[in-house]
Amino acid sequence: MKKWITACFIVLLLQGCSSGINLDEHFSLNGEVSPLQAVNQNGESFHTDELEDKIWLASFIFTNCDTVCSPMTFNMTELQEQLDEKNLDYQLVSFTIDPENDTPDVLREFGGQFGADFSNWNFVSGYEQEEIELFANRGFLAPAAKLDGSDQFVHSTSLYLMMGDRILEQYEMSIDVPFEEIVEAVELLQDY
Repeated sequence: MKKWITACFIVLLLQGCSSGINLDEHFSLNGEVSPLQAVNQNGESFHTDELEDKIWLASFIFTNCDTVCSPMTFNMTELQEQLDEKNLDYQLVSFTIDPENDTPDVLREFGGQFGADFSNWNFVSGYEQEEIELFANRGFLAPAAKLDGSDQFVHSTSLYLMMGDRILEQYEMSIDVPFEEIVEAVELLQDY
């Protein structure tokens, strides 16, 4: 009997030491993105490989957008505040799909208009148009293309929950944002 109790105690102790989280049971996506080299709003080098073991949330925007990008960025600012209230460790990344016009200075001004906290939110550019389109299309299975004869772009209005190079979930960010669901997902990953 004593051996059985000791064995049970060891099993419980070992289970308590691991998270026991199966990502496939909790999240609906299981994609991977390729690496991308860029620069952030401060002109500093940024590489997605730097997020290898991190929880991050990715979006696609452009500053000249006349529809959804401003509401999305505003909603991400609200999300950032909610995540910070919980003292969670995460990164936000907004990839511009208009790298020709969205220089670091333009991106910094755009993020600043919404009160973005740049300490854990990178607005990135510094790649070729074709490169960001392939990054979005192939990795995220998301649209990203310039509209013919226009200064506007078609792109995803989703926020993508990431763990390293793995896409776990996507959430609508332009309307009816599921803030609570996103915060809970980041909390769950924090214990992973």
